[in-house]
Amino acid sequence: MRNARYTRLDRFQHAILPDRLIMNHSRFDVVAIGNAIMDVLAYVDDAFLTTHALRKGTMRLIDVDQADYLYNNMQSTIEYSGGSAANTAVGLAALGGQAAFIGKVADDPLGRAFSDEINSCGVHFTTSLLQGGPSTAYCLVLVTPDAQRTMNTYLGACLTLQPDDIDLDLVQSAQITYLEGYQWDLPRAKEVMQRAAQAALASGGKVALSLSDCLCVDRHRAEFLDWVRYHIDILFANEIEIMSLYQVSTFDEALRAAREYGTTVALTRGEKGSVIATTDSVHVICAEPVTSIVDTTGAGDLFAAGFLYGLTRDRPAALCARLGSLCAAEVISHFGVRPIQSLVDLAKMRLPELRDLSW
Repeated sequence: MRNARYTRLDRFQHAILPDRLIMNHSRFDVVAIGNAIMDVLAYVDDAFLTTHALRKGTMRLIDVDQADYLYNNMQSTIEYSGGSAANTAVGLAALGGQAAFIGKVADDPLGRAFSDEINSCGVHFTTSLLQGGPSTAYCLVLVTPDAQRTMNTYLGACLTLQPDDIDLDLVQSAQITYLEGYQWDLPRAKEVMQRAAQAALASGGKVALSLSDCLCVDRHRAEFLDWVRYHIDILFANEIEIMSLYQVSTFDEALRAAREYGTTVALTRGEKGSVIATTDSVHVICAEPVTSIVDTTGAGDLFAAGFLYGLTRDRPAALCARLGSLCAAEVISHFGVRPIQSLVDLAKMRLPELRDLSW
């Protein structure tokens, strides 16, 4: 199955790469490519969602006027650098991994704050700041008492990400290039992702894709299916997203469909744990116990961080999933997506199989 994917490198029509991209030197464990967003979080009740006609647990795209209106109705907010792939990069860095991020912010106060904050978390971020044009993106994250998060995203400067923003030297120096599904909402998404993926494959790296959100899957189903079949090594999705991708009514049907193409599939199922599958094997992983679920924002992002960290250390898929579950459990136990407890200390305590690593 893998060889079939490599014979289809010519399917990338727009990526023009130098001949020197022939081997991977693994300076970084993961380079993540996604929307560079400042997250604005606030607690709200269900009535707030009803009043503003919001569908709980999803992400919708909004314009600047909608963003201003909603923001002015939110109270007691907290702000930090975010975006799905950026959160994964920060989580991997918190485990001691070498992470880099590519995304577009404007040269404005929010953009500079994003750059400073993500670099302070140990993530390599040097994408040039946008001069002129739209402002830095932000996401209004509404957390209800049941810990569900409903996201409203103004993409702003994210929409200006160009193929030339993809640093080929950076991509070729990573073991894994991690693509955020939300990127497909960008005008030049296809060219951007093709350039990154072809560079990764040509240098011997792997490509991972996160489906991001069920509404995102609805918007880009045909392209996602093409990428799953031909262009990626690892797919991340939750239960709803994978069922939406294959337009089936049960998780088992979706799992069977996902296993057909030789891709490693990492599927999260909330309190039911996770399932890691290939054409040859299926591993069912129990969820890590959590005393209290406070905020599910970033759970999938941190699961991916733990899984990818384990994978870059050549650990078995089932153990990678256990580390991912541990990271996700930590982040949902409090408000916000930045780990409060040391992920390294948690891993040492809960996963003795990883104690041999030079954390």
